[in-house]
Amino acid sequence: MVQRVLLTGANGFVGSHVLEQLLSRGFSVRAVIRSQSKAAQVLADFPTAGSALDFGIVPDITTPGAFDEVVKSTPPFDTVIHTASPFLYRVISSNLEFLEPAVKGTSEILKSIKAHAPTVKRVVLTSSCAAVVDFAANPTASPQKIYTEEDWSPLTWDDALVGNQNAGYQASKKFAEKAAWDFVEKEKPNFDLVTLTPPMIYGPLRHSITSVKQLNESNARIYNLFVNSSKDAELPHDGMPVYTDVRDIAEAHIRAATIPEASGHRFVICEGQVSSQEISNLLRKNIPELEARTPLGIPGGNKLDVNQYNCSSKLAQKLLGLTFRSKEETFVDLAKQLLEIEKKEKL
Repeated sequence: MVQRVLLTGANGFVGSHVLEQLLSRGFSVRAVIRSQSKAAQVLADFPTAGSALDFGIVPDITTPGAFDEVVKSTPPFDTVIHTASPFLYRVISSNLEFLEPAVKGTSEILKSIKAHAPTVKRVVLTSSCAAVVDFAANPTASPQKIYTEEDWSPLTWDDALVGNQNAGYQASKKFAEKAAWDFVEKEKPNFDLVTLTPPMIYGPLRHSITSVKQLNESNARIYNLFVNSSKDAELPHDGMPVYTDVRDIAEAHIRAATIPEASGHRFVICEGQVSSQEISNLLRKNIPELEARTPLGIPGGNKLDVNQYNCSSKLAQKLLGLTFRSKEETFVDLAKQLLEIEKKEKL
């Protein structure tokens, strides 16, 4: 049984849900946060955590030796869950500014664990389906493409340097995860590795925000295109039509950390497909307030192509025993919360 966990990104969209599930199961957690003010906010979000929660401040996770001190603990850690990923809050001048921080952030924590935390037996890394899916391929090619743990994005480092920002982001996820697997293979550290690759992540927030402007990218898409819109607006493009609920990916982290058979595995964590029309139908059906605010589209129409690619979570269901929430629970729970955030912001 895992007793002491180091969790990075604990104040983020995914990390806060992971923190909630760890604390609810009785684990002792050190949350790695970028600043003291962010630590104060996490404490405010988890007021009953008490001595089960402490903090390590790491302003920049890409700095050499950034994690050397926070990985030291009494009692010592036996598990590290790394959800943090550098995000650039400005216009980038080169895709290197996506690639290098992502790879360095992952490499630095693994180096520190090996050097200063010999009791750690497992590291769980949050990767992404951006490291799995070939976005240059025909998304509706026949026969239908079902992505699995065996698939990797074909983007090369050079492709990413000359491509658009999407290519830079996608490649950063691939090469950060590759760096982790390469580290374990070459360095033979004291720990094993498990990686999780979710697609679009939707669902209610666990961390506090004061404005819809602070929403993470995926939930901001739902607010801007489905909640803060109108019945007569054009139905949004389907975008990436595969998704997972944030609460289910959080549960996957806990299981990946605690189930011995997960050792050395890469897991796709995907609930399945969802179209913009389905999201619209769910919101309009379940939340009367949104009947005038959510694009109507063509109820009963706008179905995804029969050959639209999908992602398989069979391995996670088999080894982790993972089950998934319904689409209705994911999108209705989220939309109700978005309306509450909006109302509080207007007070």
